[in-house]
Amino acid sequence: MRLSKLASEIAESPTLALNEEARLLRERGEAVINLGIGEPKNKTPINAILASAAKLTSGEVKYVPADGLPSLKKAIIRYTEENYDRLAAPENVIVTNGAKQSLFNIMYSILNPQDEVIVLAPYWVSYPEIIKMCMGRPVIVTPEDGTFTPRFEEIERAVTSYTRAIIVNSPNNPSGVIYPPALIEKLVDFCERKGIYLICDDIYHKLTFDDNTAAPAYRFTKKDIEDSHIIVVNGVAKLYGMTGFRVGWVVAPRELVRVMTNVTAQTTSGVSPVSQAAAEGALNGLQSVVEALRLHIQNNRDVLLQEFKSFSGVRLIEPQGTFYALPDIRAFNGNSVEVSRFLLKKAMVVTVPGREFGMEGHIRISFSGSVKDVTEGIARIKWALDPTSPNEIYIGDKKMIRDWM
Repeated sequence: MRLSKLASEIAESPTLALNEEARLLRERGEAVINLGIGEPKNKTPINAILASAAKLTSGEVKYVPADGLPSLKKAIIRYTEENYDRLAAPENVIVTNGAKQSLFNIMYSILNPQDEVIVLAPYWVSYPEIIKMCMGRPVIVTPEDGTFTPRFEEIERAVTSYTRAIIVNSPNNPSGVIYPPALIEKLVDFCERKGIYLICDDIYHKLTFDDNTAAPAYRFTKKDIEDSHIIVVNGVAKLYGMTGFRVGWVVAPRELVRVMTNVTAQTTSGVSPVSQAAAEGALNGLQSVVEALRLHIQNNRDVLLQEFKSFSGVRLIEPQGTFYALPDIRAFNGNSVEVSRFLLKKAMVVTVPGREFGMEGHIRISFSGSVKDVTEGIARIKWALDPTSPNEIYIGDKKMIRDWM
């Protein structure tokens, strides 16, 4: 079978692959704990359910404008004003099938073959692959000091005449770090002067801990949306726990939105009106659901930090946001793929190899589920890796004895 060389070179999503493996193990009755998936366990907000149900029961589920329903765009415009202090016109907003499609359509709309996009490591696994799918070149900038926050000078050195954009994800998936306001300010100033797009993946921007906040890029420019090189990506998946509805959006200059709308019209045609109604319901409903989710996740984060205090050999930079941690496990094995496979086989715990995020020697752990999942999952990982931990453990109703140390 002859396949596209470009498509064949795109890597499989490791998160989805591990989730599928975990699902198959569960179907066989294994007591698997999934600490790999980036998905809050809360129920869909009631306002989203009611709004989507009303749209569904109306029977008016037809084609919609490719750039999104006017009523949802109105809600996004208000959200932008309240959270970013910027007035957006409807022409500055496009609704997409999740933030992932937002990022793909942005790259497809701004890149020519061999154009470069700077990606800050650790990074979300899909960034480099999306860039390559759009015939661009990802340029990875890895912090030289062993932290998860690059210095501005490191980013500046990576810029060439081919650089079209820099992606910033703060709070960061997979590390949970929040980039300092001073770094965001320098990036905004640099990108505006150089005519480089600053793509802000803000999908976790309200999921922060300990009174930390993620400074929005718009704070550091007086330019309005139309004249700025800032592009903001957001959605309802993480803040509202609505991953399955697949609704994201982009706020950007209208010419970029116009081109993205044409891309959407020729690919997906738009987002389901049922999903758009749900997103509108979430944005217009009580926002206490976001704070409730944030508090739940912060409690999980605190439990995770407590569990790691007794984990010999592991170095963990404290997450300031998201629902991810990226512990350094090189004391046990520098190959993160081998570690994740080992943990799934021996401890029945799903993690994601740090290699996929540009951070070999680490594994990503999601603490978006229940406290029980966090405590039991970390206990199993310690049992499998840490020789100072107890030699026996129960996994489900099976008593397991460690025999590889």
